[in-house]
Amino acid sequence: MAELKTKKSAASVDDFLEKNTEGERKADCLAVLKMMKEVTKAKPVMWGSSIVGFGSYTYTNTGKKPLDWPVVAFSPRKQNLTIYIMPGFKTREAMVKKLGKVKTGVSCLYLNRLADVDLGVLKALVKESVAHMKATYPTKF
Repeated sequence: MAELKTKKSAASVDDFLEKNTEGERKADCLAVLKMMKEVTKAKPVMWGSSIVGFGSYTYTNTGKKPLDWPVVAFSPRKQNLTIYIMPGFKTREAMVKKLGKVKTGVSCLYLNRLADVDLGVLKALVKESVAHMKATYPTKF
């Protein structure tokens, strides 16, 4: 089995955002960065080459191998701003419906831009996801 590429690195979050975002996408990323810092009270860390994560937890993959992953994270992808929040908390579906223009995956929210969503609902989603993760897994912040 190949080694997981997405793991904590010592790369600078500020340098990554400076080099890989501009204009509205940069402003959106800085707003999400600030919000996630407030919610988690944690320092952001680069995970792999393109994910900004906060905190960590260990899960066991289908191959029975324990792997570390951020509790909550985001990535400025070319097509969208991806927010990584975990599924499984009771209010997630209802909150996503109130969020605004967003596509979803199992543990991702895909936003074209922050102006398309309700920032209060997004912050509440991040808070609920972090609380769920803390209650479900041993987490480190």
